[in-house]
Amino acid sequence: MLLTGSSSIYNSGHGEEIITGLKGAGLGFAHELISHEPSPTLIDRIVETHRGGGIEVVVAVGGGSVMDSGKAVSAMLPVEGSIRDYLEGVGNRSHPGDRIPFIAMPTTAGTGSEMTKNAVISEVGEHGFKQSLRHDNFIPDLAIIDPEMMLSCPAKLTATSGMDAFTQLLESYVSGHSNPMTDALALQGLKQIKKYLLRAFLEGENNIEARAGMALAAMFSGITLAQAGLGLVHGFASPLGGFFDIPHGVVCGSLMAPVFAHTIDNLIDHPEHPALQKLVIVSKVFADFKYKQDREFLHAFKEKLIHITSLLEIPRLSEYGFREEHIGKVIEKTSHKSHPVKLTAEQMEDALRSRI
Repeated sequence: MLLTGSSSIYNSGHGEEIITGLKGAGLGFAHELISHEPSPTLIDRIVETHRGGGIEVVVAVGGGSVMDSGKAVSAMLPVEGSIRDYLEGVGNRSHPGDRIPFIAMPTTAGTGSEMTKNAVISEVGEHGFKQSLRHDNFIPDLAIIDPEMMLSCPAKLTATSGMDAFTQLLESYVSGHSNPMTDALALQGLKQIKKYLLRAFLEGENNIEARAGMALAAMFSGITLAQAGLGLVHGFASPLGGFFDIPHGVVCGSLMAPVFAHTIDNLIDHPEHPALQKLVIVSKVFADFKYKQDREFLHAFKEKLIHITSLLEIPRLSEYGFREEHIGKVIEKTSHKSHPVKLTAEQMEDALRSRI
């Protein structure tokens, strides 16, 4: 089974190349298009259509939604029932870990899903959710990471997916569950973000170096989030992505600056806190100056995040139907996850309100 996005892979010319290659090799295949973040309805439809049909390998070529869809389909083909039954926080069944062999080939640099054991599934609406199908066995058998596949990624998607990788790296770096290995990968990934994110956004059609740098950053972010966990930005992303039809990268890109501004404010008078020490390191990576006081680096980093959000033209949450009256409902369902410090209710409200 081949799963792809609905258009981008064909705009690049690689879609027809893949299909022609499969046919030329004498391989029979089913082809499904993924045009949106995967829902239980979508996954159940694909699985019910092809269960018992002799699928031997699932191959996903596309962005994070395609990766998650492929992972979910490979996991659901061998078992009975709806994927809803197996979702964390939604279903009441434990997945046995059986699956069809799975190959992941990302065409965006964002989620790092090609390196993780979970597939994120969303149901949008008043009682919506964004939850994971998770098992150690769900890590792809093979991840093919080729920056040439990313050259045709539109600038808008380059920006939002890149901010997702940025958020995952920073949140896992300052997480209380981090360790020396995840710290090394996260910090290197953050250096890649500093060097290549804006270049990929501005020169993405022909800058293979920038695409490769961002591909590496996204891959590292998948590894570090799986080991160290994520923070409040992703805590917000869960209810926002369930209640509203907001792309995940838009939530991350929109809330990164206000959440970390309040995080720095809450930690700045605690220089011994490990997370603040790491934020100082990151602030120096992104700084445009040297030999300043730590506080100056930290305040400059807050401004840098605002500047990056503006340069990348990250949409506001209000463009997807989020309004002032929704703030309380979202906060009620938001978890801090592994965030290094608790924000007050007023700070959480301010973070959301600033992006309406």
